[in-house]
Amino acid sequence: MENSTRAFLDAVGKSMRQVRQAVGSNVVYPQLLTYAERLQYEGYLRRQETNEAIRELSKRATSIRQIVRQTGHSRKLVRDVLRGQRFDVFRTRPSSLDSWLPWLNGRWDDGARNALALWREMQMKGFSGQRGIVSQWAHRRRLAEKANQSGLARTPSARVIARLMTTARDDLAKSEAILVAAIEVTVPELVVARTTIGDFQSMIRSKTAVRLDVRLQAAKTSLVGSFANGVKKDIAAVRNAIISPWSNGQTEDQIARLKLIRRQMCGRAKLDLLQARFVGEN
Repeated sequence: MENSTRAFLDAVGKSMRQVRQAVGSNVVYPQLLTYAERLQYEGYLRRQETNEAIRELSKRATSIRQIVRQTGHSRKLVRDVLRGQRFDVFRTRPSSLDSWLPWLNGRWDDGARNALALWREMQMKGFSGQRGIVSQWAHRRRLAEKANQSGLARTPSARVIARLMTTARDDLAKSEAILVAAIEVTVPELVVARTTIGDFQSMIRSKTAVRLDVRLQAAKTSLVGSFANGVKKDIAAVRNAIISPWSNGQTEDQIARLKLIRRQMCGRAKLDLLQARFVGEN
């Protein structure tokens, strides 16, 4: 499930140029960026020169091997450029706030604008992250509101767009539903990728893999083709994982506990001592 969600997020990241065109925001305003985003934007501008040179050589029917020799860049970098995987301005990274975003947005809309107070509320509800990450989120929200008030368009991040596109339409605000509709019309490839990922996750939930091969074959030409190829390479294990009533969650939990105990003893515990502590705790 997590890998499929990440695959759709990557697909959104690859399509951000088309998404910006869909929402009418092709210009990035540095004055509305955070410090970290400004660094990423400056790196993006530097990468653009390399990307343009590689694309120009490709238009002249130059092979990948020849492009590598002429530019001195790695084969992987050249492939990424030609596949459109180096054109997003801002990188997407996993965040401990991901699962808290609906709650945070709701509290923000209710008028709770103090980052420290929000962080304390989240701690009481079980959040284990640092205060700084909530402060950064609140700062980005203020910048977004400033952009709206000044008439400057600011495209939501790939992570936000991926979340909106996989949320039921009835659960979206009117502005969010309009945004998703515009993206669906302008970037139909994302709709195909979302459907593919949704079908795969439905198979996992329903414990049925009847049409797994057919769906993987259809997904090979979509934005989540690499995910489909990865599943295809280990198709037997994936099929068994889908239809089997058993889970290895308990095993993984015990392994994690064993590693934690070993780290607590600075990695110096021998097998007999580990066994005594592990079995004793059980």
